[in-house]
Parts: sequence; structure tokens; C-alpha cells
Amino acid sequence: MNRLIALLVPLLLLSACASRQIAHQNPTNKSRQLSLFSSSSIADGLPAGWEPLILLRNKKPTEYRLVSDDARTVLHARAESASSALMYEMSADPMRQPWLAWEWKISGLLKNADNTQRATEDSPVRIILGFDGDKESLPFTDQVLFETAKIVTGHDFPYATLMYIWENKAPVGTVIRSPYSNRIKMMVAASGNDGVGEWHKLLRNIVEDFEKAFDEKPGRLIGIGILTDTDNTGETVEAWYGDIRFFHDRSEAARLANTHQRALALDRH
Repeated sequence: MNRLIALLVPLLLLSACASRQIAHQNPTNKSRQLSLFSSSSIADGLPAGWEPLILLRNKKPTEYRLVSDDARTVLHARAESASSALMYEMSADPMRQPWLAWEWKISGLLKNADNTQRATEDSPVRIILGFDGDKESLPFTDQVLFETAKIVTGHDFPYATLMYIWENKAPVGTVIRSPYSNRIKMMVAASGNDGVGEWHKLLRNIVEDFEKAFDEKPGRLIGIGILTDTDNTGETVEAWYGDIRFFHDRSEAARLANTHQRALALDRH
């Protein structure tokens, strides 16, 4: 049983964005607009609706808090041999708003991280998406894993989890199968030292990326999470997350990004 728990705990942490499928059971309660970091008050500590997920009390949690950076409020993360997530439960049709835009910044790469290996599977930044689906259509081994995980941890797994990571070496666009489960896929959104310490704006089509990773169309989006983790490598890293938004089309996302940049320029003068 200890070996099983050792496998399930990191698997659930990587699936943190949908630790309870409340969104699936009662979608109307979770169809609210995604809470933006920039509209939050630093005094609140954490943005509204974003909940910490800590699985083991003997595992050091990542520190998350709202801070001011570049004339706006962002979410700061610091992990020192640590791993815990923030999650936001929701219910959305990814076909209606397939474009995901976000910003992030890191203090440095994790020297020994390699996301293809279980022993070194860490990343300074992650955006995690949990999707609903028909679990009975999955192979028997996956169904057994999900059911066993629910018994051991008391949490449901999403049908599929897609996460965007900053990788050390793998090229942008690479899909990495999680060492823990075939139902978790990592998409490399940033790679290497280029731009370390600087803000990066990223825009991805989550429907296209899901189809590339899982070879099927995505079901309902039931949760989103962020995760900065260094528990496997034992290293220390800081990261900053800007607003995370969903858009109907690419031009809409680009237009808002330009408006945001103009607003920042005015604030600095």
C-alpha cells in the first residue's frame, strides 16, 4: 500500500486542478468568470476562488502570495524542496473559448529537472488543465488506477490532464507523457535559458494541444491550476504568474494584450 500511495500522491498533485469534480456534478455553480490576479488585493494573500491543495502534511508546500510587480498585482510562488498547487474549479466548454493566454516569469531553471523521468519531474512553472470525459471508455488499468486513487486519497481524478510547463531542453511544442500516468500529458510552452528573469506572454489553443496530446477531442474543462514544484530535485526557485484568460479567437487575445501593454505604459508615466 505504501508503494501505491507513493505513486498516487504525485499523480494527484499533477491533477490538482480538479481534485473534486464538483463542477461536473453542479455545473451552474462553477461557470463563473475566472478570477484575475491583477484585480485582486495584495492584502487578501491569495486571489479569490483559488484554493491551495496540499496532499501530505509532511511535504513542504510551495509558498504562494499576491505581490506587486511591473505596476500590477501578480501571483508569486517560491518552492524550496517543495510541492503544492493552487486550483480553481470551473465548468467551461473549451470549444467556445479555445485560446488560453497567460504570463509567467521565473528566477531560473531547475538544474537537475527532467520531466521525462519520475525522479526529477519538476518544473518552475506549470499551468494545469483538467478535463471531464467518459472514464468507462478508458483501458481497464486506467479505470483501476482512478478507482484506487479515489479510495486512497478521497479525491476524484479528471478524465485527462493537460499541463503547460517550462522545460530545460525539450523544444516548445513537445508533448511529454507523465511518468505517473498516460492520462497526464505535458506540453512544453517554454524551454531553455532564453528569457529567464523576464515576463513571457504565452498563447495556446487548448483544443488543438489536447488533440495533439491525447488524439481525441477534449471534454468539458472542469478546473485550472498552477504549480511550482521542486520536491524531486530538491532545488529552490521563484516564479511569478500574471493573469490567465480564455478567449474565443486569437485576434481577441492579441487585442487585449496590446491594450494591457498600453495601460502599463501610461501607469509608468
